[in-house]
Amino acid sequence: MKVRPLQDRILLKRVEEETKTKGGIIIPDTAKEKPQEGLVVAVGPGKVTDSGTRVAPEVKAGDRVLFGKYSGTDIKIDGEEHLILREDDVLAVIQKK
Repeated sequence: MKVRPLQDRILLKRVEEETKTKGGIIIPDTAKEKPQEGLVVAVGPGKVTDSGTRVAPEVKAGDRVLFGKYSGTDIKIDGEEHLILREDDVLAVIQKK
């Protein structure tokens, strides 16, 4: 199934966090929180302002982003967990070194 977000919405897939700490301690599934980092899968065309002009989104497909803990709506696409959120809910884009 192909999903195309509308307006300033972003479709992303959560990036799984490490199951082991730096000290070697394994974190059980019951103690894990949902990751706040994701990979952008698709981006809508942008937000329409009051004057009728469209503002292009700052993120693009393939970007790794950080988002708020309680942001967005969880959905399943082809059996995989995804998240749809507004561009305003994205806190930062992670730059590659």
